[in-house]
Amino acid sequence: MRKVSLVILALGILPRLWAQQQEEPTPDTSWKTQYRESAPRINDLVHTKLDVKFDYSKSYMNGKAWITLAPHFYSTDSLTLDAKGMDIHKVAIVKGGSTQTLKYQYDGLQININLDKTYKGGEQYTVYIEYTAKPNEVKVQGSAAITDAKGLYFINPKGEEKDKPTQIWTQGETEATSVWCPTIDKPDQKTTNEFIMTVPAKYVTLSNGKLVAQKNNADGTRTDDWKMDLPHAPYLFFMGVGDYSVIKDSYKGKEVNYYVEKEYAPVAKKIFGHTPEMMGFYSRILGVEYPWVKYSQIVGRDYVSGAMENTTATLHQESAQQDARELVDGNSWESTIAHELFHQWFGDLVTCESWSNLTLNESFANYSETLWDEYKYGKDAGDAQNFGDMQGYIQSQSEKKDLVRFYYNDKEAMFDAVSYNKGGRILHMLRSYVGDSAFFKALNLYLTTNKFKTGEAHQLRLAFEEVTGKDMNWYWNQWYFGAGHPKLTIDYNYDDAAKKVQVTVKQTQAGDKVFTLPIAIDVYNGAEKVRHNVWVKDKEDTFSFSYDKRPDLVNFDGKKTLLAEKKDNKSLENFIHQYKYAGTYLDRREAIDFASKNQDNAKAQELMLLALKDKYFGLRSYTIGKLDLKNETVKKQTEPILAEIAQNDPKATVRASALGVLVQFNNGAYKSLYTKHVNDSSYTVAGISLDALFKLDSAAAVAEAKRLAKYPAKGKLVETITTIMVKSGDESNFDIVAKAFGDMPISQAKFNLLQPFCQFLGVVKDTEKVKKGVDMVIEFRDALAAYGLVPYVNNLLTGVIKKKEAASAPAAQIEYIKTKMESGYKKGF
Repeated sequence: MRKVSLVILALGILPRLWAQQQEEPTPDTSWKTQYRESAPRINDLVHTKLDVKFDYSKSYMNGKAWITLAPHFYSTDSLTLDAKGMDIHKVAIVKGGSTQTLKYQYDGLQININLDKTYKGGEQYTVYIEYTAKPNEVKVQGSAAITDAKGLYFINPKGEEKDKPTQIWTQGETEATSVWCPTIDKPDQKTTNEFIMTVPAKYVTLSNGKLVAQKNNADGTRTDDWKMDLPHAPYLFFMGVGDYSVIKDSYKGKEVNYYVEKEYAPVAKKIFGHTPEMMGFYSRILGVEYPWVKYSQIVGRDYVSGAMENTTATLHQESAQQDARELVDGNSWESTIAHELFHQWFGDLVTCESWSNLTLNESFANYSETLWDEYKYGKDAGDAQNFGDMQGYIQSQSEKKDLVRFYYNDKEAMFDAVSYNKGGRILHMLRSYVGDSAFFKALNLYLTTNKFKTGEAHQLRLAFEEVTGKDMNWYWNQWYFGAGHPKLTIDYNYDDAAKKVQVTVKQTQAGDKVFTLPIAIDVYNGAEKVRHNVWVKDKEDTFSFSYDKRPDLVNFDGKKTLLAEKKDNKSLENFIHQYKYAGTYLDRREAIDFASKNQDNAKAQELMLLALKDKYFGLRSYTIGKLDLKNETVKKQTEPILAEIAQNDPKATVRASALGVLVQFNNGAYKSLYTKHVNDSSYTVAGISLDALFKLDSAAAVAEAKRLAKYPAKGKLVETITTIMVKSGDESNFDIVAKAFGDMPISQAKFNLLQPFCQFLGVVKDTEKVKKGVDMVIEFRDALAAYGLVPYVNNLLTGVIKKKEAASAPAAQIEYIKTKMESGYKKGF
């Protein structure tokens, strides 16, 4: 599971919202609560066969299920299956070619079945169930990662929404498969499966495994038969139906397919086309060949999360579908594609034994993004991904949560920045500690030992101990079964008389916990480096190193792999040397950070100028954003460089950053530059240019915005067009603005538009338009209610009401807004 662009919202937007509403965030106490044991295995799933038909008019699914099981060890005469919100028509035991009706009790969540006899451990039997799944009538609760949990989703089933396709897709994680398939809905179960789907013949289908048969029916339907011959967990079951283009690819003779809406067929390989290379890369480093018969990826409308690693059939949210102009800025979904693919090994081949051990799924998938970026785009790209994920964890304020935790309020609470971001960084440190060869060999041992089974964190530890010959309990106890992270203050004391430098490391995190940290300390004279490997073990440690000549730099955490918050008390000269000679992404970023805070210093200015031409595009953009243009010297020195970058940098995103900063020079000479670039192939460059033009010549920008609004636009461009039209205050632009806001998927851009859109609603006079706009705002609010967005949005709508009251607007408008604001609280938000 990859949490949506909602990860950005959770880690970026919400801290700001909290800061606006209260002095400190509400403490997270979900780590407390009750102990969660692993699900007991009384009966084991063996094989699951479904034959289903979909009722589009009611959003029902009529199913027949043949479920083969066997008692796990002890004999039993009963069976409990999860089956949420179904109508159960028949329950029977299969006896040869016939069935024998069984007695059962059903409470709307589980079927308790009295078997026809007592079955011994390992003795297989098959139960038959006829049922109707009614997913829209099931009362379930989602999470921040998965905003809904009704398992089976009918998207625009009657075709009533003109601009939305008709689709069906399923979402099983954590335990929602049992809304549409009677099963034992626990991650420690493994089963093969066969799904037979009858659908309108105009649609294609996708499921786990291989399509083995198709039959056209006389009533205009077609029956597709999908078989999965290798066992996997029920939450990974998948069915997808829709009017898709299927773009075919391959990996070593295996099918690799991309199911996209037809308009995206021409760019499908630009979005997903690295998949075969990813499969080869992951297979090589793990020493385990991609284990399944095929790999398909499908895009679903209105998907409730980011993406889901259903075995052989990954489901992506619609944000994966980017047009050619979006892809000019880079494939924003590539890391998600990598993430879900890596799950085919970590999560699907070996599955976490319980949700408490979710790290064995999600931490690996998270870290795979770093591995892919490092391999494909270089070490700087991998380090940038790693650092960004580390900051995501630190900003999440999750210091009280263990990585493996058996106490939590609900299983959905496990899908957080600890299981994902922190766990990925723990793997990165582990790789650094044991070395690449041992790291990947241990992963190979873990996978091959536990394939088609489940795993706990200790099994991963045992694999590392077997390979390295080292006792790893200290690492697992500290990072897997412990909470928090070190906060370090590092000081350097040079004694030229004694020819020694002392490095003092203080752990300043709250509480009594002291971290054990294997650390590299690099001592530099010019480009020459001597590495010292030391262990930080106490609240305060001091390390002493001799020298003949005072070092130019002593670089703590020379590998830059440590998960920590650091106050590194180096001098500006040290950081300049670090930028030039230590050279990793984080070395350079730390130096840029320090220099940016000292831009009155000529040497710091020189470093900032150097960093504007950094080899890694991400640091070029980062430096642009750090420039102090209130400093006249900095402003004068950087202007020609920024103008050059704005026109000629090979990365569109860097050009956009420079264009956005150039507007601060208030130089009318750049108007032609902005006017030219509003037509750039990059939405980001075009959007930034239009925004800059608005600051120089608002009338010209409004005219350009109206012209550009006639053509398809996404990303920063549509955000800027909409914002400019809102700021113009012209109610005649409402339809354009509303369509742009309504069409946006849940994203940072849509959040950015919330406030100006609400301000716009404050001046709109047409009551029907006001209602339409308020409905859009409420829909967005409710989609993110799990993130605490309700109070923030309601505050914005309160502002709309005040504007309406001041303008003596019709009472119907004010009452409508008040009613809609209260609706969230009635739903329990």
